[in-house]
Amino acid sequence: MECGDKKQVLNLLKTARGQMDGIIRMLEEDRYCVDISKQILSVQALLKKANLQIIDQHIRHCVKEAFLEGNGDEKVTEVIDLIDKYAK
Repeated sequence: MECGDKKQVLNLLKTARGQMDGIIRMLEEDRYCVDISKQILSVQALLKKANLQIIDQHIRHCVKEAFLEGNGDEKVTEVIDLIDKYAK
């Protein structure tokens, strides 16, 4: 993964971690359920975005390189498995 892309994913994950800490505090403080749910949805969106960026980089670099080396089928199977899990 390229440096700039890695930083972006790390920032997304660190933000999600911070929001998770906030959600835990909200639960401990018996905050309003709908507000907690909205924060959970926000964390899920950050994780989804981070995961898509990782998959994007995998396809653009690892899969592309595997095809150039003549063994791309294995990488395609990996990506299909990821998409299958993602779609569930």
